[in-house]
Amino acid sequence: MKKEIRFSLVYRDMWQSSGKYVPTLDQFKEVAPAIIDMGCFDRVETNGGAFEQVNLLFGENPNKAVREWTAPFHKAGIQTHMLERGLNALRMNPVPADVRELMYKVKKAQGTDISRSFCGLNDHRNLRLSVEYAKRAGMISQVALSITNSPVHTVDYYMGVVDHVVEYGCDEICLKDMAGIGRPSFLAELTARIKKKYPHILVQYHGHSGPGFSPASMLEVARAGADYLDVAVEPLSWGKVHPDVITIREMLKADGFKVKDLNMNAYMDVRALTQRFIDDFLGHWMDPNNSQMSSLLVGCGLPGGMMGSMMADLKGFHGAINASLRAQGKAELSLDQLMVMLFQEVEYVWPRLGYPPLVTPFSQYVKNTALMNLMNILKGQPRWTTIDKDTWNMILGKMGQLPGELAPEIISLAKDKGLEFYTGNPQDAFPNELDRYREIMKKEGWDCGQDDEELFELAMHERQYRDYRSGAAKERFQKELESFETPSEIQPAPSAAPVLKPESTGDRDNEICAAIAMALDEYMDTATHDMESYVITIRRR
Repeated sequence: MKKEIRFSLVYRDMWQSSGKYVPTLDQFKEVAPAIIDMGCFDRVETNGGAFEQVNLLFGENPNKAVREWTAPFHKAGIQTHMLERGLNALRMNPVPADVRELMYKVKKAQGTDISRSFCGLNDHRNLRLSVEYAKRAGMISQVALSITNSPVHTVDYYMGVVDHVVEYGCDEICLKDMAGIGRPSFLAELTARIKKKYPHILVQYHGHSGPGFSPASMLEVARAGADYLDVAVEPLSWGKVHPDVITIREMLKADGFKVKDLNMNAYMDVRALTQRFIDDFLGHWMDPNNSQMSSLLVGCGLPGGMMGSMMADLKGFHGAINASLRAQGKAELSLDQLMVMLFQEVEYVWPRLGYPPLVTPFSQYVKNTALMNLMNILKGQPRWTTIDKDTWNMILGKMGQLPGELAPEIISLAKDKGLEFYTGNPQDAFPNELDRYREIMKKEGWDCGQDDEELFELAMHERQYRDYRSGAAKERFQKELESFETPSEIQPAPSAAPVLKPESTGDRDNEICAAIAMALDEYMDTATHDMESYVITIRRR
């Protein structure tokens, strides 16, 4: 009998990998019937990490969005799944245990069936509570292994994580190939090992198409026993996103697998609606580079969605860098030259920081550190001069155990700064806070909401939730949207770099370096928090 391969549409991740925002609730509700009518999906990724923050950022209530977005899929018998980041839950920094536990209760009540839980460091300690809390809430617990390609990330290494999370009670394993750099043969071997040792465990593969391995990886994991594959739909397929369901379905069918029929009329409806959402307003925040594949991603190993982020970073600093180089009597650099230099610096930094898998938030930490190194080198300063607080927490072990060894120079730098390494359970460093947030809700006169969902949003994303409640978020989003819609001939050109005031005096090199330093400080204050760094403040000046 032919083995059946089932498909999951990663509609949330299609948007998260392409730009800053996701569709509005009304748009989600409009496209849901067409997704259902396609007939080929057993699962749809509907919400999770960053989804709620995005809703808050443009002034929508994320709880209402999740409830109404998941409802039509439940009615059609399609499972919904969310993405959560273990210790970091739905944000970029660690979350207290009581807030994490409430998350599963809320999301289950709102209609989310499956919790896809990953730890960016693959530390099983950070995943234990994810499994236990998900099961306690009545959800399917799927643990995602953050896949990367390094000397320390062997099949035996990953099986060690699998052994622990299966012991904790997880139901499924996802191979989260977030950069798409997992080698097909490696992924097949890992899948086969999991299925042989734990035949009752379902295996799902999630891979981005940026460097080009994904179709081969999907075929290999299917042959090795995988049960589900994550796919996308045009116009948000391929590029830095995911392979399209049409191609993958035909490939598997030709290889002898059983796959569900696909309603092409419904596919074209989803395609047309998605394009309409892009044309409406979402395309303003989508970098064109994200629609292109790039073999350069094989070397640096960064997730495809970060290519747009990195280019935004480089474009933002390009003018200031060249101004500094001119002041030093050095040749200017093109954007392409800077990009290659940044890729090379990521390759230099990554092993010295202990090979953290390049997935949120650790991909941001490595990329940001590489960017700061590059900026400082071009200013004539040494590497490691600028490391932000969250990256230090990663280095010191407060977020989990790094897969590899830290370089001696990093250990020495920590000692010089009087910083101590943490060896305890990462969760223990972040005490419970729900009682404090209940008091805040009471003081503000806010209702905790159905199933405590409003309490949860405050505790998970306090600043964004306050901005949502005050209306500041919606006002800010509207101003941002209006800036795009202003005719180009009268719209002020955004500054690509910090602007020196005409009345500035003194040594020009010092002024330029000070301006760069100011921009770096602003960048480090914004780029590793709240959002996946798709757009940084300096780009929007």
